[in-house]
Amino acid sequence: MKLNYKQKLFLYFAIIFAIFTVGVVVFEQSREKRFRTRALEEKLDANAEIIHSALRGNHYRIEILDSLMRLFPQNIRVSIIDKQGFVQFDNFIGNIFQLENHANRPEIVRASKSGKGSDIRISVSDNREYLYYARKFGDYYIRVALPYDINTQLLLKTDNTFLYFIIVLLLAMLLLMNVITNRFGKLNESKKKSDLEREKLLQHVHSSEEGICFFTADKKVEFYNGLFIQYLNTVVDKPTNDLSVVFTNDAFSEMNRFLTSGLGKYFETQIRSQGKTFSLRVNIFEDKEFEVVLNNITKQEKTRLLKQEMTGNIAHELRTPVTSIRGYLETVLANSLDEEKKKHFITRAYQQTLVLSELIQDMSLITKIEEAPQSFKMEDVNIHQLLQTLKDDLAMPLQEKNIDMQWNIPDDLTVKGNQNLLYAIFRNLTDNVIRYAGENINIRMNKYNEDKDFYYFSFYDTGCGIANENHLNRLFERFYRINEGRTRDSGGSGLGLSIVKNAIAFHKGNITVKNRKEGGLEFLFSVAGKFLN
Repeated sequence: MKLNYKQKLFLYFAIIFAIFTVGVVVFEQSREKRFRTRALEEKLDANAEIIHSALRGNHYRIEILDSLMRLFPQNIRVSIIDKQGFVQFDNFIGNIFQLENHANRPEIVRASKSGKGSDIRISVSDNREYLYYARKFGDYYIRVALPYDINTQLLLKTDNTFLYFIIVLLLAMLLLMNVITNRFGKLNESKKKSDLEREKLLQHVHSSEEGICFFTADKKVEFYNGLFIQYLNTVVDKPTNDLSVVFTNDAFSEMNRFLTSGLGKYFETQIRSQGKTFSLRVNIFEDKEFEVVLNNITKQEKTRLLKQEMTGNIAHELRTPVTSIRGYLETVLANSLDEEKKKHFITRAYQQTLVLSELIQDMSLITKIEEAPQSFKMEDVNIHQLLQTLKDDLAMPLQEKNIDMQWNIPDDLTVKGNQNLLYAIFRNLTDNVIRYAGENINIRMNKYNEDKDFYYFSFYDTGCGIANENHLNRLFERFYRINEGRTRDSGGSGLGLSIVKNAIAFHKGNITVKNRKEGGLEFLFSVAGKFLN
C-alpha cells in the first residue's frame, strides 16, 4: 500500500520518537539498575568491612568467623581467599580443600586490579547463582555473596514508574504528531494544488495563441512564452533576446506612457509592423507586477475589413434592384397607364425581384458553407448523372445561345460529397459561360487526373475569355465585376464564382482559372473522392 505524504510524515516522526523513547528507557533502566546494584554492593562492602575489622582485631584468626557468621543473615555467603587464590574460609562449603583456585574468578580479578569487584554467575562449588562482591584487604580478599534468588532480583529490579511515564508521554507525543502531520498534510495538499494550478497556468501560457510576458514591479522579466519573443522580434527593428526592449522601443511608446502615468490597471492599443497588426494589452496586478500581451490580429483585422467591405457591396448590390422596383411601382401608381404599359412596368419590377431573390439565396448559401458546413448532408454523388441533370435544366438558355455542352467523365465516377453543392459548382460555371462567353461556342468538361484522395477536373469554354488577365486573380471575389455594367445587363448576383470556390473548398479541393490559347476560359479544380477530415 502506497503511503500518502501525511502518513509518511507521521511514520517518520513516530519512528524517531520511538527510537528516542527506547533509548531513554534503556538508559534510565540501566542507570537505575546500576544504582540499585551499587547500593546492594555497598551493603555487602559494609559486611566485608565488618569481617575485616573483626579479623584485624583478633590477629586475623579465621576461627573467629564461625561465631561472627551468627550475626549475619543466613543467606550471606562469606569467603576468605588469599592472594594466591586459595580459599581459606567459606561458610557455605564444609571442605574448602576440595575447592578450585579462585584467582581467575571475575570478581577476584577485578578486585586485584581496582580493589573491588563484583559478578553474577553460577557457583562451581554448589551450582547456585550468586551476586558476588569481593574486596581486597592487604594480602587477602574478603568475598561476600548473596544468592541471586527472587528476593535479590527484586532488590535489583528497576522501578517501572518512569517507564509508564515515558510510554504515556510517547502516546501523547504521537497524538500531537498526528495533529501536526494532519496540518502539514493539509499544507502539503494545498501546496500540491497550488503547484498543479501553477503548472496548468504555465502550460496554458505556453500553449496560448497570444504572446505573454510577466514583469515585476521594477520591470524585470519573470516569465514569457515563445510567441511573445516571436511577435516582439516582428515589431522591433533587430532580432533580440532582451525583452526589456519593450520599455525603450518607439513602437511601445503609448504603453510606456501608460505605465509611467500610473493611471488605471488596464491598457490596450494596436501596433502595425511588417504588414501585420498586433493587439497590445497591459494588465497591472495588485502587487504592481504586470503582464504584457501581444496578439497577432492581422487575420481578424482583414476579416473585419472584409466584412465591412462586404456590407458596403451588399448595400450597393441591393440598391440597384430596389431602386428599380420602387421606380417601376411608383410609375404604375402615380400615372394613368393603359394595361399594356402597366404590365410592362410590373414585369420589369418582377424581374428585379428575381435578381433580389437570387442575390439573397446566394448570400445565404455562402454564409451556410462558411459558418455551418456540418449542416450539409454527405452522400455518394454520381457526377455523370449530375451533369446530365444540369444539361436538362439549362437546355433552353443553352439552345438560345447555341452552346454545345459535352463532357468526358466515366459513367460510374462517384464523389462522396453534398449533392447540392456539387451541382452548384457546375451550374455556376455554366451560368457564367451562358451570360458572358458569347454565342455559338462549346463547353467541355473532363476528368484529367485522379489520385488516392482527389479527382481533378477541367471545365472550359471556347468563348471570348478575358482580355485583361489582371482580372483573373479576382474572379472569385464576392461581387467582383470586370466592368460595372456587365452584371446588371446580363443578370446574376455577382456571387456565382465565389460560391464555386467555397463549395470546392468544402470538398477539400481548390480551383484556378486561366485564358485558353484557343479562346475562352478554363477552370481547373479538384474535389475529394471521399470526404476528408
